[in-house]
Amino acid sequence: MSDNPVVHIIGGGLAGCEAAFQSARLGVPIVLHEMRPVRGTEAHLTDGLAELVCSNSFRSDDYEYNAVGLLHEEMRRCGSLILACGDANKVPAGGALAVDRGAFSDAVTAAIEAEPLITVERSEIDGLPPEDWKNVIVATGPLTSPAISQAILDVTGEESLAFFDAIAPIVHKDSIDLSQAWFQSRYDKGDGKDYINCPMDRAQYEHFIQELIDGDKTKFKEWETSTPYFEGCLPIEVMAERGPETLRYGPMKPVGLTNPHTGGKAYAVVQLRQDNALGTLYNLVGFQTKLKHGEQTRIFRTIPGLQSAEFARLGGIHRNTFLNSPRLLDDTLRLKAMPRLRFAGQITGVEGYVESAAIGLLAGRFAAMDALGHGAFAPPPPTTALGSLLGHITRGADSATFQPMNINFGLLPPLFVEGKRPKGRDRKQAYTTRALADFETWRGTAKAAAE
Repeated sequence: MSDNPVVHIIGGGLAGCEAAFQSARLGVPIVLHEMRPVRGTEAHLTDGLAELVCSNSFRSDDYEYNAVGLLHEEMRRCGSLILACGDANKVPAGGALAVDRGAFSDAVTAAIEAEPLITVERSEIDGLPPEDWKNVIVATGPLTSPAISQAILDVTGEESLAFFDAIAPIVHKDSIDLSQAWFQSRYDKGDGKDYINCPMDRAQYEHFIQELIDGDKTKFKEWETSTPYFEGCLPIEVMAERGPETLRYGPMKPVGLTNPHTGGKAYAVVQLRQDNALGTLYNLVGFQTKLKHGEQTRIFRTIPGLQSAEFARLGGIHRNTFLNSPRLLDDTLRLKAMPRLRFAGQITGVEGYVESAAIGLLAGRFAAMDALGHGAFAPPPPTTALGSLLGHITRGADSATFQPMNINFGLLPPLFVEGKRPKGRDRKQAYTTRALADFETWRGTAKAAAE
């Protein structure tokens, strides 16, 4: 073990909590620094660790045919705290893993506070960490404080990249008119009742699109106007502006659904997904928005079934800052210009809850191995979900055009079976089969290295 084995982790979100847990389980003392409630943010509502500020979904849990599900499975096999707490607090969501956000945060907080090697300090780190902190993970997420952001820029000499994340509204279930809406998952996946569907005919849809375009929106400050959106989390009104059919081929696609009130198919559908374990709250799927609150209430109540909707939370918008990781970070997530600093989570340029936690998992293990004096910790192979995601942000992406990325099969090396590339579902299953086999080989090697 090194002379100074303590690992300092800045940020108590998904990545920071996962990193702390993984390091502690390897026997390394941790100080987890969380600035809330000393300093709040525009998006957080509580002081709990791992608070989910956007969706309550960890997306697909299918590890055989989906890249996100594969990442779930690899993380579970690594003893992920975030996945364990997600599994323990899940709510119905078809083939996806969605959680009761309050219970989930409470579970993570309790687990972190119960770990004897983790000390939680509620204070803001207002610049570069002290020089005597030799092993630091910065996991400050999309709402990194201006002080830390500026300190990073001073060290790297890089211009920050930033985009806006928008938050979808949440509706009280008992205010939804089920004489017009109905329960059904697309193609009846899950128990067939994980989503509430609000149908639109063509005239209603076209009117709705125009309302989104014309609605009064949050105005950006001058310094924010050139900030690009992440394509995977576009505000609903931005999608509407891209063409009248965009939403019908996106979050409002009517496929796999039949309206039981009419026996027919809707022209477009708004889906609401259960948001808490009690089933009292539902969020509008894909309806992240920068509409002003009054406009949200007015426009969203034009949706059939939501004419009397009561909103538990309206949508909002916040700035998200991330590093040009392929240029700035090494293969173990250390800042090349200051190797005592590692980065984890969304600030590294991954997009999504699970992806952020995954990079936290790896950062925690990298930092622990350094603290224990075991030398370099071999990352997972690029044929795995964990390895491909890490490889993309540290070396695989083009630094000149780097943008946040979700896990997807396109990040994994091409695969051939009997000299040919498999297609469709066969291709997906071939990727996951290879990934889990290679993952198990790596896991055995990694376990031996940590002993």
